[in-house]
Order: sequence, then structure tokens, then C-alpha cells
Amino acid sequence: MEIRLLHGAAIAPYIDDLARLRLAVMREFPYLYDGSPDSDVDYLASHVRSGRSLVVLAVDDGQVVGASTALPLMDGAPEFLQLFRAQGRDPASVYLFGESFVLPQYRGQGLGVRFFIERESYAHTLAAFDYCVFCAVERPGVHPRRPAGYKPLQGFWRNRGFLHEPSLRTTCAWRDLGEQVTSEKIMSFWMKALMV
Repeated sequence: MEIRLLHGAAIAPYIDDLARLRLAVMREFPYLYDGSPDSDVDYLASHVRSGRSLVVLAVDDGQVVGASTALPLMDGAPEFLQLFRAQGRDPASVYLFGESFVLPQYRGQGLGVRFFIERESYAHTLAAFDYCVFCAVERPGVHPRRPAGYKPLQGFWRNRGFLHEPSLRTTCAWRDLGEQVTSEKIMSFWMKALMV
């Protein structure tokens, strides 16, 4: 297994691989995302444009089998900037962790932990941020598509030092599997102070 750290324009050659991986993994619960390659390529392009972005790739025998993304909140979605400003928080002080995707057969081998370590280490290296944050979809405890034996990730996130910030909530719209139209989903943020 090879881990590659990519920034800005160096991400561009991997956009199609990232979009395919994102589409495959995000179909699973809790996201149930029924997206398209074009919309995912557009979404991931923000990481190419940002000079301080990071994509951590896990590559096995030439195939991208896992990935994790991050960039300054200022380079991310405008609705996230508005949310932080409305809460009296400086978005320029925040480094945003995006999603992590790992193909099922590569899970349980430490990639999730490695992704968090690499993103936090890079945010420290930049020496421009006070916090790392990420957001996660909130689904009801009883959901018709929740698989038997599903294990929520909140404990994993707490073990990485992140705390849930219930005041930081927004919505994002996408089409769930089986839906004909997009619908709003509640997203809440988890935050960790970067120690100097």
C-alpha cells in the first residue's frame, strides 16, 4: 500500500479516480448519495484550485483504493463560510476536512486513522489555522436503509480528538438512492483545536 500526499494542481490527474471512488463509497449508508460523475468532478475541482488543499491517496497496485480530502474553509462551500460567520467564528482560522473514502475490502487496516493524522499534520504545517473541522450527515436512528450491524463513527471521531458542535449545523441537498428529486439533509460539524 502506497500513501501519496497531493496538493493543488497535483490533484488534477486523479480527479476522475477520486470521483469514481467517492460515488462508490457515498452510495452507502449514511450518505446514500446518488450522484453523477460530472457533479463530483465539479465538486472536487475546488481542491485543484486551492493552493493549500490536500488529498491523501491510498494506492494499491496502481489502483486508488482510498482517499481523503481537506482544504481551507475559505476555499470551500460558500454556505459553510456563512454558517461560521453567523456563529461569530472566523472562517479564515479553520481547516476543513472533507470526506474519507475506502473501498470495503481495504477497511479495518488503519487507513481512516492515517487519513486523520495526515490531514491534521498538514494543517499544522501550514501554521495558519486554529481549528480543524468536518461535517457529517445526520440520519434518524431508525432509518429504512440503515444496514444491520451498522456502526456509527462518532466514537472513532472522538478518539481522534474531535468534539461535536451542535450549534454548527447546516443543510446540503442531494438525491438519495431511490429518490427522484434532491432533498435537504442536516449536516453538523465536528471540531478540534490545533495545538501550537
